Amino acid sequence: MSVQFPPSAAPRSAYPVDVLPAPIRSRLLELAAGGDPVSAYVYDGEVAVARARELRAALPAWAAVYYAVKANSYPGIVEALAPHVDGFEVASVAELELALYAGQCGGHPPASRGSGPGPVPGSGPVSASGPVSAPGPVPVVAAGPAKSVPVLTALVRAGVEAINVESALELHRISRIAVAEGVTARVALRVNPAAIPIGGSLLMGGGASQFGVAEPDVPEVLRVARTLPGLDLVGFHIHAASGNLDATAHAAYLRWCVEWSRRTAEENGVELRHVDIGGGIGVAFEGETPFDVVRFGELAAEIEPPVGVKVVLEPGRFVVADCGWYAAEVTDVKTSYGKVYAVLRGGINHFQLPTSWDIVHNVAVLPVEEWDESCPRPAAENTRVTVVGELCTPEDTLLRDVHIDRVRAGDLVVFPYAGSYGWEFAVHSFLGHPVAERHLL
Repeated sequence: MSVQFPPSAAPRSAYPVDVLPAPIRSRLLELAAGGDPVSAYVYDGEVAVARARELRAALPAWAAVYYAVKANSYPGIVEALAPHVDGFEVASVAELELALYAGQCGGHPPASRGSGPGPVPGSGPVSASGPVSAPGPVPVVAAGPAKSVPVLTALVRAGVEAINVESALELHRISRIAVAEGVTARVALRVNPAAIPIGGSLLMGGGASQFGVAEPDVPEVLRVARTLPGLDLVGFHIHAASGNLDATAHAAYLRWCVEWSRRTAEENGVELRHVDIGGGIGVAFEGETPFDVVRFGELAAEIEPPVGVKVVLEPGRFVVADCGWYAAEVTDVKTSYGKVYAVLRGGINHFQLPTSWDIVHNVAVLPVEEWDESCPRPAAENTRVTVVGELCTPEDTLLRDVHIDRVRAGDLVVFPYAGSYGWEFAVHSFLGHPVAERHLL
């Protein structure tokens, strides 16, 4: 079995400390002065809001931005985003409840809000001809390849805008739940297309996958949907790639999703009202060119969806990646056979992302002057350092071979771009160390 290490950072140097915004440095030093070893995330909600507003302002009126809660589910971030996005994408009951609460606090129109997973919009009366829909759906879409009956029940009761359906069996389950609840559930079929006109760091279509319905099977699954009571089939969900930094290619993908959905709806007798293209916008790391939001919006404006069709984008990482910083105290600095290690109070039990992507996730070192003078203070200067965590496994390696001017026990190693898939993606329980704290500026 091979150990999964992040790529070597050589010949890169660590970021200068002033790459950390002054309010972040100040808050981290406050935490360091508290006496307990620091291992924490600090989030700036204004950064996430600015990113969401930038994307929303660039897009035409027919496009909607639904924040993917999985990227960062810290309640303060979700609530901060609520007034600046059109809705939320969720994949669990916990995320649903958070989205509903944030929507209530964030100023969505009352007709578009639910009060929780109980009797909320969607639980309307039963007419003589069958279940009827609520006055307006809650601005939430739901995804996930293995939605359980309790999850589906909560989604149906909440009256969400669309449940992205992964299989014919899921359609049957939703139908049964909706009939029992006396409602009509809005569903969109998630499709795994046979070919994808886009690149990216993570493909989720174009081949065998647990996600969605394979394109050759779509007509039969649509036929099943039309035979089931309690369902309102509104359109399609095609989330086929992530990590795309090419605005021109992503606009072409958007056009392709709209055209594919229009054509498939016409061929199968579907009244198309909803096209969900998923997320997929990438975040630029060191040496990469950022996604051109303005250019993407200009190209999107040239697309003409059918009248009455809403096109949903589900950005997650793009919105929140740069609103978070993960900081961990250096518990020790040691040399082993000529290689220098900075050992952190933390690691993949708090921040697993560096071991999961083929990227160099660089750091800055924030000096902390307070130190117990009764103990020696090991340090390393002007050398290459490998940053590792506190877990009893060599896989707990976050950064390799980065040149650092100086790092000492007691200093803080800080990872920028930790606002997405950070705390949520970590292996919290391994070894039982305390989980990382989370703080909002």
